[in-house]
Amino acid sequence: MSASAIFILDLKGKVLISRNYMGNMDMNEIDHFMPIMMRMEEDADTSPLVTSGSSHFLWIKHSNLYLVAMTKKNANAALVYSFLYKIVQVFKEYFKELEEESIRDNFVIVYELMDEVMDFGFPQTTDSKILQEYITQQGHKLDVGAPRPPATVTNAVSWRSEGIKYRKNEVFMDVIESVNLLVSATGSVLRSEIMGSIKLKVVLSGMPELRLGLNDKVLFEITGREKSKTVELEDVQFHQCVRLSRFENDRTISFIPPDGESELMSYRLNTTVKPLIWIESVIEKFSHSRVEIKVKAKSQFKSRSTANNVAIMVPVPSDADSPKFKTSTGSCKYLPEKSVVQWNIKSFPGGKEYMMRAHFGLPSVESDELEGKRPITVNFEIPYFTVSGIQVRYLKIIEKSGYQALPWVRYITQSGDYQLRTN
Repeated sequence: MSASAIFILDLKGKVLISRNYMGNMDMNEIDHFMPIMMRMEEDADTSPLVTSGSSHFLWIKHSNLYLVAMTKKNANAALVYSFLYKIVQVFKEYFKELEEESIRDNFVIVYELMDEVMDFGFPQTTDSKILQEYITQQGHKLDVGAPRPPATVTNAVSWRSEGIKYRKNEVFMDVIESVNLLVSATGSVLRSEIMGSIKLKVVLSGMPELRLGLNDKVLFEITGREKSKTVELEDVQFHQCVRLSRFENDRTISFIPPDGESELMSYRLNTTVKPLIWIESVIEKFSHSRVEIKVKAKSQFKSRSTANNVAIMVPVPSDADSPKFKTSTGSCKYLPEKSVVQWNIKSFPGGKEYMMRAHFGLPSVESDELEGKRPITVNFEIPYFTVSGIQVRYLKIIEKSGYQALPWVRYITQSGDYQLRTN
């Protein structure tokens, strides 16, 4: 059992739009939601689930709106939250931004969408590509005969329409890995993980079947090829198009892809990553006079790869002034609103080392407040490179008409939450 009713409220708790799906609850119950929220806020005690009598409110907040699901029964809370986030995504794809104004400007479409995404409290079609086929933002011409929903709504493959045709058939696949890293002031790695995702852009005619082969450790162990370089994927999440039974049986990733852009899968690797860009810093503070900063950046990957758009943010005291910089490469700028020095390096080849020096003046009168020691953060992107060593071994495209299609694969590594503490 899921939600009895869905409400969209403004920040004051006024109902902008609501939809009663089951008719088993009094819609005025929502009036209790905001007072309870205010009370909880005063007690500094927030909870994603609020109860008033026998009514339960499961809520999320997005920009200046509350999306609230109301239920009496013992609903599947994970399903309700998943649904609320999904409809936020659907509204964003329709209106670009989801906020109070976009709801007020598009009442009719919001009602139409709320009718389609849920029926009698159960989620239905929540794929915006399919919804856009029959809930459009243009005016309707009066056609003779009853309008028919597209076959995809009643199809086994609800995420792809039939009869798609392209002159040139291609698949573009991006393997994107984000590195999360935390290094202590003494230089030891405290936390490191890789968050990966495989994104698709599909330009294929008909109903193609795709099979993707990765250098997956479990697969190689099943087939007895343990010698090769493999990766052990954790927390794998797939798009609904992937046949999970096939994956569980023989680790084959086979699917009929959605048309256009989509995320096929995401994964995590909890491995010790050698820091790709290593930072050594010396920050000397002479009270009442100046701050001297020396930063050495070193790329610890092979010289054939290059990191692009590297930005190194070095924290400085909030009362520092009159900055002076000297760098061996790139450019520096002081961002007083963030109290950091940003050192930008357009292109940072592997195995290279660069230096940056900065000098700041300090006021003669110091504030009594002690400032926390903030870490140095680094942003970067390395194309044609993966930290984990994941590889797309093959991408087979099978379609009954037998056309030839080109698969394109590219690899990108980028910084996620990449921090190095300072002493």
